[in-house]
Amino acid sequence: MKKKYAKLIVPNDNVVTSVADIDENDVFNVIIGDREKTFASNHNVPFGHKIAIQEIKKGGEIVKYGHVIGIASIDIKVGDWVHIHNVMDNYEVR
Repeated sequence: MKKKYAKLIVPNDNVVTSVADIDENDVFNVIIGDREKTFASNHNVPFGHKIAIQEIKKGGEIVKYGHVIGIASIDIKVGDWVHIHNVMDNYEVR
């Protein structure tokens, strides 16, 4: 079976980006520094979408590219698909 991967963009990100379609219960790998870590997906995650690699409590920050890109609207578990159903926009117009 071919390994599935998700990409960690910046070391302090708490989400990764899927580089293939990942099905619910699939195991996928993430390279973190010089190590490869294995996670299990809790949902079907389309190519290019985000998956949590840390628990994120409701109100917690979603971090990608080293920046906060949204706020968790519900508790998010490791392996959860992170998308519009569980993320609130935190954009402010100045």
